[in-house]
Amino acid sequence: MRDSGVLCSLIALLLSLAVHGVYGDSPYRFFTWKITYGDIYPLGVKQQGILINGQFPGPQIDAVTNDNLIISVYNYLREPFLISWNGLQQRRNSWQDGVYGTTCPIPPGKNFTYVLQAKDQIGSYFYFPSFLFHKAAGAFGGIRIWSRPRIPVPFPPPAGDFTVLAGDWYRSNHYVLRRLLDSGHNLPFPDGLLINGRGWNGYTFTVEPGRTYRFRISNVGLTTSINFRIQGHSMKLVEVEGSHTLQNTYAALDIHLGQTYSVLVTMDQAPQDYYIVVSSRFTPRVLTTTAILHYSNSRRGVSGPIPGGPTTKIAWSLNQARSIRWNLTASGPRPNPQGSYHYGMIKISRTITLANSAPYMNGKQRYAINGVSFVPADTPLKLADYFKIPGVFTLGSMPTSPNWGNAYLQTSVMAANFREFVEIVFQNWEDTVQSYHIDGYSFFVVGMDGGQWTPASRTRYNLRDTVARSTTQVYPRSWTAIYMALDNVGMWNIRSENWARQYLGHQFYLRVYSPANSWRDELPIPKNALLCGRARGRHTRPL
Repeated sequence: MRDSGVLCSLIALLLSLAVHGVYGDSPYRFFTWKITYGDIYPLGVKQQGILINGQFPGPQIDAVTNDNLIISVYNYLREPFLISWNGLQQRRNSWQDGVYGTTCPIPPGKNFTYVLQAKDQIGSYFYFPSFLFHKAAGAFGGIRIWSRPRIPVPFPPPAGDFTVLAGDWYRSNHYVLRRLLDSGHNLPFPDGLLINGRGWNGYTFTVEPGRTYRFRISNVGLTTSINFRIQGHSMKLVEVEGSHTLQNTYAALDIHLGQTYSVLVTMDQAPQDYYIVVSSRFTPRVLTTTAILHYSNSRRGVSGPIPGGPTTKIAWSLNQARSIRWNLTASGPRPNPQGSYHYGMIKISRTITLANSAPYMNGKQRYAINGVSFVPADTPLKLADYFKIPGVFTLGSMPTSPNWGNAYLQTSVMAANFREFVEIVFQNWEDTVQSYHIDGYSFFVVGMDGGQWTPASRTRYNLRDTVARSTTQVYPRSWTAIYMALDNVGMWNIRSENWARQYLGHQFYLRVYSPANSWRDELPIPKNALLCGRARGRHTRPL
């Protein structure tokens, strides 16, 4: 891996972008990441972690709306590696999405340069490794997209800005967990919880008394919803996955797998140390971990009992979810108010119903949507579509309503047309909370409730100020409905954020198609795109 070769390729790439005006005059930010194995001790036991530039968790990405992110990733592992960007919409550019359905993994000893743009986005997100269950070994980190200087933000600048990456963790190495799943078994109960890669009281946030700080909290775990709270302090919610919210105050927040919340906390208590608490939700045994909120003038450590939180209460969580609303008068990434987009007045093109299940197939645990358990193809679907390689996938192999027959294996792809406006209903008949993420989009969570969804359920929709986000929960034996404008051409992953379920088939791809074949609708295949599987040996495009 020679840096000079990468530099020449990068210069050529930037010249190409400049010639074609793809990204206009927006600034560029450059990152070089070296992916290596390394010893980590998050729960006091030595494990093989995956590090980025020697760090666990990985380095923070900071950008401003419309910035271009040039991220050169060198893979020093012994196996292929792939990074995805949870919540970044990759406008017109699913080539860079970093999941196996769109992007070839980086082979051992090789590198790949991602060219991303934070197009028309603000807010809090994270990145993670999407291949070979590497997420259980680390290589995740926070992404902060700041508003442009002249775009108003609906709260004063905080004194500081903290990223909190929390979630469940296993003491077993990722390849042991992967073998367990491959053998047809589910994962055991997690061994603990982490906050920024540390266990009990292992991480400290230092603050000044009387000042207000922003905390961006992401659930980067594998299997478990969490609850977040700070001893003696209330939290004012200001942003959810790129949407400014009504500034409601909470003592505790449920954060489901893959979700990110942004809160303001004022340091208005006596000068001492306080617990920051993360506990598991809806689990047979409650896991808890803590970090330290340290007042700079504190002479007293944490004391008193750890603040308790909700454990198995569904109604508490559902009511909180319904209370999270869009701030209609606040600007988003552009100066116009968020509420100027009247999603509730747009006519629905069609309704898609997605029901999850947990079938056993050939004696092995699998997971499915509408009776179809996804199996990866030998070639990324986006490449197969571009090169018109037959036999990799079939459009329409993902049904748009539940199949109550026997489950089956399929490389499932649903067909959709550019500029459709769809209603998607997630129906969950299992006894566990589900969490769904859609790459390439944010969507409006218009309703959620218990039981079976019917057309009459629409009378209970919030068609005025529900929040737009990219990840939503579905409670046990309940439904969640979303509205989504299909305004982003490409091949997009719809998946469970429970990473064991995703690995065992709880996902599919949505191909959003435009017949125009125009750069206006979709960017061309990157010149430096890795070609694998049946696409190997083909050519991307001339510079």
